[in-house]
Amino acid sequence: MLTYAPTLESTHTYPTISEAEAEFFRENGYLVVHNALSPAEVEELRSDAVRICRGDAGEVRGVTPALPGETDDDVMQRYLCIHFPHKLSDVMYNYLAHPVIVDVLTHVIGPDVKCMQSMLFIKAAGKPGQAWHQDEDFIPTRDRTLTGAWIAMDRATTENGCLWVIPGSHKSGILWEMDNTYDARFDCTKESKGFPYQDEDAVPVEVEAGAIVFFNGYLLHRSLPNNAETGYRRSLVNHYMSASSLLPWHPPQQGEGMAVTDYRDIVLVAGRDPYAYKGITDLAVPHVRPTRNGGCANPALNLKVME
Repeated sequence: MLTYAPTLESTHTYPTISEAEAEFFRENGYLVVHNALSPAEVEELRSDAVRICRGDAGEVRGVTPALPGETDDDVMQRYLCIHFPHKLSDVMYNYLAHPVIVDVLTHVIGPDVKCMQSMLFIKAAGKPGQAWHQDEDFIPTRDRTLTGAWIAMDRATTENGCLWVIPGSHKSGILWEMDNTYDARFDCTKESKGFPYQDEDAVPVEVEAGAIVFFNGYLLHRSLPNNAETGYRRSLVNHYMSASSLLPWHPPQQGEGMAVTDYRDIVLVAGRDPYAYKGITDLAVPHVRPTRNGGCANPALNLKVME
């Protein structure tokens, strides 16, 4: 099991949530924990994001290594999002089990928690947002424990493209129809439609750097473009679920039934893994998410080439 190991000296006191806050999450589908990270931890993540975008942390499909003389800004403005940064960065890997994340998830999921994905959003000024969607459409846990932990590396506002959520939209457990979006405000990810809510039902989740936003995998949420004149809306987003459930994320192997398919490229962050006897596989590879040119869910980008 991964345990968070602080690399920085700090007197920061990590907040813990109350049962009332856990109940707020269950009722509304999201929860904000303010001051979850210390300023030093935020800066550590920012510095590591630069290293990844410059190509100094290792190979990332779609990343062009920085040229001599290119500034950090020159490099970072090329990318909207990099998937699976924890696969090549010890820093990003360490934050999968941040104590605030583990505290919240063991309250709202249960004692046994595993992580299957990380995403590093850079979202420089001018970059698009992501249309209404439910994370369960992309990561099929089906046990309704899928939970995202959205770590704010910058102040997130309505101007620079903060999250918007529709409180309570997770409760029906319905996955709404999805279709392509051609709205220039959004990236190439498909858009949820046909749900019984209006944009007016949504609330913005504006937070300071160091906050963590938790949200249920069935919650409808979106973000708008970064309309600030300069700067970024950086965040590290990790996805988790109960370790007691199987994860049928990718097609079954030959001779295996879908009912028992279990994606095993996971990291245990709390409790025990009842399926540890299956071992851990190494399938996902870091890659750049296309900004507006489609193909965001292309398995060829996500997985290692099988020999």
